[in-house]
Amino acid sequence: MRLNNKVALITGATSGIGLATAELFLENGANVVLIGRGKSRLDSISQKFGARAMVLQADVNDIAALKNIHDEIEKKQGLKSIDVYFSNAGIAYSTPLNEADSASYDALMNTNVKSLFFSMKIFSPLFSDGASVILNSAWLNTVGAPGFSVLAASKAAVRSFARSWSAELLERKIRVNCVSPGAIDTPIFDLEGGTKEDVIRAKRDLASKIPVGRMGTSEEIAEAVLFLASDESKYILGAEIMVDGGFSQL
Repeated sequence: MRLNNKVALITGATSGIGLATAELFLENGANVVLIGRGKSRLDSISQKFGARAMVLQADVNDIAALKNIHDEIEKKQGLKSIDVYFSNAGIAYSTPLNEADSASYDALMNTNVKSLFFSMKIFSPLFSDGASVILNSAWLNTVGAPGFSVLAASKAAVRSFARSWSAELLERKIRVNCVSPGAIDTPIFDLEGGTKEDVIRAKRDLASKIPVGRMGTSEEIAEAVLFLASDESKYILGAEIMVDGGFSQL
C-alpha cells in the first residue's frame, strides 16, 4: 500500500495511461480525484471505483472549469490536501512542416503546454508540503522525429516544467518529476484518423523499430508513475524516467 491514505489528483483519467494509473493508485491505498471530459466514461468509472474516487468533468483547456474543480475539491468534506498530482491530459498527432496549419499547432500547444501551466497554477495551492507531482512528457523530447516537431516541442516544454517547478516549489518540499512514455498502445492513436487497418499497420511499424520488439502498455507507464508518486522516490526531483523500451536510447 505505497500510497496509503494519500489523495491523488489525475487529469486525463478516463482511458489509457490515466485510467490505468488511477486503478493502480487505488490498489495501493490512495483516494483519487479524477478529471476527464467524457460524461458517460466518467459515470462508468464512478460506479466502478465507488466512494474512494471523486470523479469530476472538465476540459483542461477550460481555465474557468479548472478553477471550479479547485473550489469543489477545497469544499469536499473529509478530503485532505492533494498529496500526488499526475498531470496526464494531453493530445498527440503529427504536424508535417509543409502540411500543418495554425489550428493543429494551437491545439497541441494549448492542451499539452498552456493547460498544464494553468492547471499547476490553479491546483498547487491545494498541494500538501512534500507532495509529489508527475508530468507526462514523451520520448520525443530527446529525439528528432520527422513530422512531429510541434508535439516534440510541447513535450520538451513539459520536461522543462519539471525542472523549473521543482526549483520554484523547493521551499514546500514539493517534488516535480516527469515520466516519458515511448510508443504506448492507447486510444490516442485514433486521433490520427484513418481506418482500423491503418492504425494496426502504424502500430506494427512502430513496434518493429522498438528495441524490445513491442509497444508498451498503459500499465507499464502507471508503474513508473506510482514509483514517482511514492516515498520510494523521495530523493528524486526535477528528473525524468524514460519508459520507452529503449526507443530513444539505442
